[in-house]
Amino acid sequence: MSTGVLESARWLLRGRDGRLTAYTRTEDGLLRWTESAPGGPDWRGPEFFEVPDLTYLTLAQGADGYVHFLGRREKLDAEGKTAVDIVHSVQYQSGRPLMDWRSLGNPHTKLVERAPHLGAPAAAVDAAGTVHVFVRDAVNSVRMRREGKGGKWEGWKDFKVRKAMDGIVALATSAGRVEVLAPGAEATLRWAQEERGGELLRADDVPLAPAPGSGTALETAPDRLTYYAADVQGSGVLAHRLADGGPALPLGGAPGTEATAAVRTTIDGHDCTVLAHRTSTGRPAIAAFPTEDEDAGLWWAETGEPCVGAPALALDAHGRVVIAAVGADGTLRLARQKAEKGLALEAWTTL
Repeated sequence: MSTGVLESARWLLRGRDGRLTAYTRTEDGLLRWTESAPGGPDWRGPEFFEVPDLTYLTLAQGADGYVHFLGRREKLDAEGKTAVDIVHSVQYQSGRPLMDWRSLGNPHTKLVERAPHLGAPAAAVDAAGTVHVFVRDAVNSVRMRREGKGGKWEGWKDFKVRKAMDGIVALATSAGRVEVLAPGAEATLRWAQEERGGELLRADDVPLAPAPGSGTALETAPDRLTYYAADVQGSGVLAHRLADGGPALPLGGAPGTEATAAVRTTIDGHDCTVLAHRTSTGRPAIAAFPTEDEDAGLWWAETGEPCVGAPALALDAHGRVVIAAVGADGTLRLARQKAEKGLALEAWTTL
C-alpha cells in the first residue's frame, strides 16, 4: 500500500477536544493517526479507511471542529468509460468513524465528454457550518457547489472564467466570509463574499503567478487573509495581503511545487506567522516572522529527514507549534516546539 500526504498542506488538524489528527492518502483510501490525549505525546494509529478510486483528497474544518473530506474519484463505468465525480464525507469528532461517502456528482452532466477532465476540489466551511466545494472544470472555469439548509446540496454554479488551474485555495474568515483563489498563468483569480452567507463575487486578481498547488491562505488580521504561494518563476515563497491591492512580497526559501503550510501563534509574546514547505532538496523547511510584518525578515531552516509531499503545521492543545511530514517509507514524523524562547523544535519522532 503506497502512502503519501494529501495534496494540500492542511492535513494536520486539531479537534474540539484539543487532540491533533493527521491524515494521509493511500492508493486504496486514507490513513489516520490521532493523539491519545491533548498535547500528546502518544498517538493511536494508523487506522485505515477504505475509499477506492480516489485520485485526490483534501480537507476542510469548520468552527464546530467537524472535518470534511472532499475527494476526486475516477473509475471505469459499466461501458468501460472513465467516470469522474467529487465525493464527500465528514468526521464529527476526533477518533470517531467517518460517515458514509456521498457523491456530489460532476458539473459536466450535458457535455459528458468533458466530465473526465474535471480537476481537483477545494473546500471551505463558513461560520454557519455550510460546506462550499470548488473545482476546476474541463474548460478552466471554477465551479462551486454548496450545502444548503437541511443538508441538501445546491446545484453547481459556474464562475465563468477560462484561466483557472488546479491548486484552488478556499478559506472562511473568523467573520464567516468565504474567499477562494484559483491559480492562473499570469495571476491568481479571486472571489470573495462581501458579507457572511452572501454570493461569491469576483474580486481583483492577485498579482502573483503561483506554482499550481503551492498556495495556502491564513487569516492574519480580523477578517483579512494573506495568501502564500511559491512563485512559478522559482524565486521562492511570495505573500500577498488580500484586499490591500499591493504587490506580492518576497519571502525567499527554496520551495518545490508542493503546498505551503501556515499557522499563526505567539512567540516570545509577539504575534507571529510560521510557514513551512518542502524544499527542492526534499527536506522540510520552517520560518517565522511577526504577523503582517514580512519586511522584518525571516530565516528558513531545514529540519528533519527528506519527506514526500507538503509538510503540515498546527498548534497543539498547549499552543505549541507542531510540524508533521511523511517519510518516503510512509511513516508519520513529528516535531514539537520546545518550551524555550524562539521557535526551537524538539527532536523528530516517528510514528
